Amino acid sequence: MDSASNVLLASSPSAAAAVGMGSGGVRRNPTLICTPIMADSVDKMAILMAEAKSVGADLVEIRLDSLKDFNPNSDIKTLILHSPLPTLFTYRPMWEGGQYNGDEKPRLDALRLAMELGADYIDVELKVAHEFNELLRGNKPGKCKLIVSSHNYENTPSVEELGNLVARIQAAGADIVKIATTALDISDVARIFQITVHSQVPIIGLVMGERGLISRILCAKFGGYLTFGTLESGVVSAPGQPTIKDLLDLYNFRLIGPDTKVFGIIGKPVGHSKSPVLFNEAFKSVGINGVYVHLLVDDIARFLQTYSSTDFAGFSCTIPHKEDAAKCCDEVHPVAKSIGAVNCIIRRQNDGKLFGYNTDYVGAISAIEEGLRASQNVSNTVGSPLAGKLFVVIGAGGAGKALAYGAKEKGARVVIANRTYERAKVLADIIGGDAITLADLENFHPEDGMILANTTSIGMQPKVDETPVSKNALRSYSLVFDAVYTPKITRLLREAEESGAKIVTGLEMFIGQAYEQFERFTELPAPKELFQKIMSKY
Repeated sequence: MDSASNVLLASSPSAAAAVGMGSGGVRRNPTLICTPIMADSVDKMAILMAEAKSVGADLVEIRLDSLKDFNPNSDIKTLILHSPLPTLFTYRPMWEGGQYNGDEKPRLDALRLAMELGADYIDVELKVAHEFNELLRGNKPGKCKLIVSSHNYENTPSVEELGNLVARIQAAGADIVKIATTALDISDVARIFQITVHSQVPIIGLVMGERGLISRILCAKFGGYLTFGTLESGVVSAPGQPTIKDLLDLYNFRLIGPDTKVFGIIGKPVGHSKSPVLFNEAFKSVGINGVYVHLLVDDIARFLQTYSSTDFAGFSCTIPHKEDAAKCCDEVHPVAKSIGAVNCIIRRQNDGKLFGYNTDYVGAISAIEEGLRASQNVSNTVGSPLAGKLFVVIGAGGAGKALAYGAKEKGARVVIANRTYERAKVLADIIGGDAITLADLENFHPEDGMILANTTSIGMQPKVDETPVSKNALRSYSLVFDAVYTPKITRLLREAEESGAKIVTGLEMFIGQAYEQFERFTELPAPKELFQKIMSKY
């Protein structure tokens, strides 16, 4: 990690001015959204271009290398004529990750033709920019902007190497510089942000792969010229592209500006998380200038060190980082310290210090208590309905610790069941409970009316047919809770309900823990009805 890239600037000169936007209110950045158009016929491309306009794209990238029978003269004319949006023509060869596998001359001739016929942008690879310029002999139409691009499918070079690359691309006659690299770690993206912020020329800086996703969203904050948004998920022209719908409706892309604060969910895996849906919708409705993103993080200490600016203002932590998160904070709330796990980190704005909290146990325990009260038809009576109950926690990680701590605090007798007995025993000793292995749980029924809480990721998408314990073993429980909330009804919960137990879903814990996080992120009361309404769609 270069020391240079661990302090990120708050904004960029090129994105400083807010620009007017058609319908839909303020637009805080001039970054364009470009939709890649890939199809095997011109007719299909025309349909896709119309669709791109209807969903809010600013321009389309016409990938000539995806066409089956390509007749440059008539096809390019037709495409320009029928495009309802400005056009960017790309004819990507196989050696740069595209589909074209022929001689260079006809490929470059087609791009020159597109330029002459009225294309708004042409993308030419750095390796052939010199030849392309020779071909033009200085006859470049004024309205057409030349994007000179470099794609690195291996890694993201150092800041110094990237700086040299930008200079080479500029020297090749680029109106707009385009660099796409590959993220081996999310910290790699910081180097592209740094290059983007300091660039004196229009620049497209994107990092491919899931670990590079933030480059495609936060380029609006750091002054990138454009980002790519696809029409449907999975149909991408480069790894890690989000859909245009997610850019606009999930991440509120148009509202991201130089001074927007960045929040996010740190996890691995993390793509399934609904936290961005919840927080971005809430930020927008309350008028908070913040964006909340998915952060696929391998090493949380490195992540927090790299993104050390106060613009990166707060984080939620999920599996497997909750225990390491506690070690990375400057100060940890006493409850989180007793639990030994942090699921919420706040970066103090005046000095950048990190504060760690645990909102998991409140969210889960209150959801379980409400479930018990509902099944026993009692209102908020004195004391907790958990008092005296035998409470079995599956898992000894961060969430397991939080639930064990919370249940113990409410007067329950706690048993920890874990794949490895040693880990279960360590946690059981800390909170004063018993330990068993997950295998022992199959025949564990010292009494009826027990409570079971799964805090592992067993049964989470995509492995929805997995369950931590057999249906047969569920008969001794009066209530079963599952922290997994994708899917909402896991196999464990379905079989528990069939066995006669009351069930509490992870969605209820998820909403409960998010209330407190929202309040810590914004210092405003959580919009609870709004949270319930947003999550009811799931």
